[in-house]
Amino acid sequence: MDLAMIAAQQVIALFFLILAGFVVTKIGALPIQGKKVISDLLIYLVMPAMIISSFIRDYDPNTLHNLLQTFWLSAILLVGGAVATLFVTARMKGDDRYIFRFACIFSNAGYMGIPLIRALFGEESLLYASAFLAVFNLLIHSFGYATVNRNATGKEIIHSISHNPCMISVCIGLLIYLLQIPIPHVIAQPIGMVGDMTTPISMILTGMTIAGSNLKRLLSKKQILGICAIRLLLIPVLALGLFRIMGVAGMVPTVVLIQQACPCAAVTTVYAVQFDHDEDLAAGAVVFSTLLSILTLPIYIFIISAMLG
Repeated sequence: MDLAMIAAQQVIALFFLILAGFVVTKIGALPIQGKKVISDLLIYLVMPAMIISSFIRDYDPNTLHNLLQTFWLSAILLVGGAVATLFVTARMKGDDRYIFRFACIFSNAGYMGIPLIRALFGEESLLYASAFLAVFNLLIHSFGYATVNRNATGKEIIHSISHNPCMISVCIGLLIYLLQIPIPHVIAQPIGMVGDMTTPISMILTGMTIAGSNLKRLLSKKQILGICAIRLLLIPVLALGLFRIMGVAGMVPTVVLIQQACPCAAVTTVYAVQFDHDEDLAAGAVVFSTLLSILTLPIYIFIISAMLG
């Protein structure tokens, strides 16, 4: 119950950050054209700094055990979510099914998940959240990339994975942690300070996305309801049921479950534009799943705490 109450409070706090991004965009203080700059800042500087900072800690066998557990639990849930989505959408026809599937399979684990997890469990949890992101990015830049780009080649997929800032940051962080490479405080401190910007910047960026969308037009896309049902209800319920059967409990499984239960990945709209899919469907999935997650995430965390606590 305590975890659920904290989650509700933190989701409300995140909502106000989203609202701030929405308002400053609507009044013209922050032009919508600046969204790309802020997004690049988040992807190429802020989140990598947060990931690397989470690995700058003393070696502990229990922490390493939890880290390894995070990797394999993340792989199970992400692959399981993909299989469930493909099964449910097996009879779908038309080109929309590709971006539909992508939106269902991939969550906003970084932008929405990390701020919430950090608030719930503290700094150590970021290490495990980063491990989930490593597996997540491996899948999104391979299977996900091939899903939306039907002409993707093996070379393009390898390039997409190897040039991903999150993957690079996790590799650097793992080397620092496993080899216990000493990072002077004068370097570690600014890395941590930049990483601390993840929550406000990601939420403000989400608010900007909502402000720049035509909500009435997006609502005309009836498939959005199906996407939200799969992303926010079906996949989280199946994931929790699987962990219940497996008998795993504690902070690590909870971190993985929360990241898997987040709304549609923000990159859904980027891929829709890049590969000529329905942009309104992609944007609507991101916007409305994000708004609905303000309600679903606290409820889901309450259920997790009751079943796995």
